[in-house]
Amino acid sequence: QVQVVESGGGLVQAGGSLRLSCTASGLTFDDYAMAWFRQRPGKEREGVAGIDNDGDITYADSAKGRFTISQDNTKRTLYLQMNDLKPEDTAMYYCAADPEVRWLLPTYEYWGQGTQVTVSS
Repeated sequence: QVQVVESGGGLVQAGGSLRLSCTASGLTFDDYAMAWFRQRPGKEREGVAGIDNDGDITYADSAKGRFTISQDNTKRTLYLQMNDLKPEDTAMYYCAADPEVRWLLPTYEYWGQGTQVTVSS
């Protein structure tokens, strides 16, 4: 059974940093494409950053220059380093996994429950 679990969210002041983690079990981690999504209050879920099973990466425009996606295959863990956080980054952040490359389309097969990030001004 595939399980995807996020952690690392919290409350941070504007300009601060957070690192989100996502552990995946029940799948061959390095054969899967992974991504981070977020859902802001009153908004639809949107892609933030994605990485395919070759290590190629894509970012949403809102994340470029501030967020970094990475993974450690030995730990079966995906990360999202978020720097220079802004109040508009406040959202529930989700990790997603799929055997096919989906990039930032919200059509991934497996999803975590999310971790809340709140950025105060």
